[in-house]
Amino acid sequence: MTPTVALDRAVELALKGVVLTVFGDLMMVPATRMSLLEAKARGGDVRVVYSVSDAVEVARRNPEREVVFVSVGFETTAPTTASELLRGVPENFSVMCYHRLIPPAMELLLGVGDIHIDGFICPGHVAAIIGVKAFRVFAEAYKMPTVVAGFEPNDVLLAVLMLLKQLRDGEARCENEYSRVVREEGNVKAQRLIGEVYDVADAEWRGIGRIPQSGLTLKKKFEDADAEKKYEFAPMKHVDINPGCNCHLVMIGKIYPPECRLFGRA
Repeated sequence: MTPTVALDRAVELALKGVVLTVFGDLMMVPATRMSLLEAKARGGDVRVVYSVSDAVEVARRNPEREVVFVSVGFETTAPTTASELLRGVPENFSVMCYHRLIPPAMELLLGVGDIHIDGFICPGHVAAIIGVKAFRVFAEAYKMPTVVAGFEPNDVLLAVLMLLKQLRDGEARCENEYSRVVREEGNVKAQRLIGEVYDVADAEWRGIGRIPQSGLTLKKKFEDADAEKKYEFAPMKHVDINPGCNCHLVMIGKIYPPECRLFGRA
């Protein structure tokens, strides 16, 4: 999901002396030249944080250093970064914004002719923010059986059962298996935060390419905290898919993970 260009630029900043704050799951993701873990081993100041507020605190405690937070994730993580920016951040703090939106990617999959999809199980944590309503289009306009589900084993099994019943009956509905958490309208406050801080724009997805209106960028009024505008980056060719890797085909459902030649080895 997070494009190589984001990691390449993060590595570049870390090696230039900027304090880079990231979620731990980004540390070992391969980039064009090296991962963030390798950049840290080469002397880059890369720090794992658990939230954007932790990153802001790093900036406050180190006023003499420039601190950048790599803000990634889907609709679930965007509101917390937005909240911090609206609250006000130190001058030495900025954000690399690489949030992505789920529904546009789902629409892209439906437009790929040689992929057969019987139904969608939609991520409950995303639906908790944007609501069941955001996924109704797939049942209503595309006639695709759709179920919003949680992540417990029973949630997934029940979601599969609900999809199978729709397929058996020749129906296409958007059902909410995760009703203990997800509401039709979602989290209206979180949606408001997203709308105040971000613009929707075309965006690159790792291994997939550019998807229209699938990313979030900071609005102009927050450009002082936009690392993409604050720093100049060296031009380079970004390698999104390593030779021999078929992960992009896994992500769009063309092949199963074990069919990738690098599965379990890279």
